[in-house]
Amino acid sequence: MYTLAVKRNFIARHFLIGGDWGAENFPNSHHYVLELQLTGADLDQHGYLVDIVDVEKHLNDTVARYREQMLNDLPEFAGLNPSIEHFARILAQQLNEKIIAPNLQGLTVRLWENDIAWVSYSLTRP
Repeated sequence: MYTLAVKRNFIARHFLIGGDWGAENFPNSHHYVLELQLTGADLDQHGYLVDIVDVEKHLNDTVARYREQMLNDLPEFAGLNPSIEHFARILAQQLNEKIIAPNLQGLTVRLWENDIAWVSYSLTRP
């Protein structure tokens, strides 16, 4: 099984709701690192799992949507606590819809919110 990974850094803001989260209940920013992992068993006729230029374009577009934004104000977070868990799932679903490659069998987003804490969300393609 092959795995190709690409990562990007960005800063976004949020505040947590529905509990006593201390300082996280107030607007604050995180320096996120989004690592996108794509997996598949077969390579294409050029010896690639995916076109990395295409992947980077979709990753850049996705990160641009969230860079310097207040996550709570975005429609995809309506009714949700903007936790890192929800954010990782939202990113994975969006990227899964955008990246079209016949050899892909899976996609994982690993989202770091600081140097020691990350969450991942994985999708399997049929």
